Amino acid sequence: MIFEILFRDENLVVINKPHGVVVHRSSYVGEADIYAVQELRKQLGQYVYPCHRIDRKTSGILVFTLNQESARRMQELFAGNFIKKNYLAIVRGYTDDLGVIDYTLINEKGKSQEALTNYKTIKRVELDIPFGKFKTSRYSLVEVEPQTGRMHQIRKHLAHIHHPIIGDRPHGCNKQNRLFKELFQMDTMMLHAHQILFSHPESGKEIKLKASLHAEFQRMIDTLQFGSF
Repeated sequence: MIFEILFRDENLVVINKPHGVVVHRSSYVGEADIYAVQELRKQLGQYVYPCHRIDRKTSGILVFTLNQESARRMQELFAGNFIKKNYLAIVRGYTDDLGVIDYTLINEKGKSQEALTNYKTIKRVELDIPFGKFKTSRYSLVEVEPQTGRMHQIRKHLAHIHHPIIGDRPHGCNKQNRLFKELFQMDTMMLHAHQILFSHPESGKEIKLKASLHAEFQRMIDTLQFGSF
């Protein structure tokens, strides 16, 4: 597998991770055929250090460093919330124009963790597709900015406000997921790490990057008639 490289210098490399690829080996994700860390090492011919994680089912921006000192500094930036990350998601229903989700999550060890997510609605669509007791189906394209970095935070938070991400399992709506699979032959989770903004750990220069949508996400943008944005 060859990754699309969004940025590279002597300290950092940033890729556009395809959906379905695990970042690295972990007890939380089980076994996989492909790991981003190993594949990127082969692609570059050198060791890389992952700075953060995004879910297997999430596509988009993933940051690595090429040395341990830059890895330490980048992890400090992530831990201190000095890195701004924006995601795109297609969700069920009409979301508010702007929203803040302040909802504590329980991690895999049973510990409570404060979690905060901001979102804004980019576009809404209503389609002539009956669903349940409704004569139409409504969907929103939202931009999401997590303020904390909890596991599955965006997925859990959007489900908490009753606007689950299309294609998400187990946090999404099984009936909607089934509908998309039957009508559109689509069972990919519609969550994409779209943009990142941070100061370079060595030079301090502002780095702003954007990852293009993968084919299935773009197909759903077109199929649901969200248009350009």
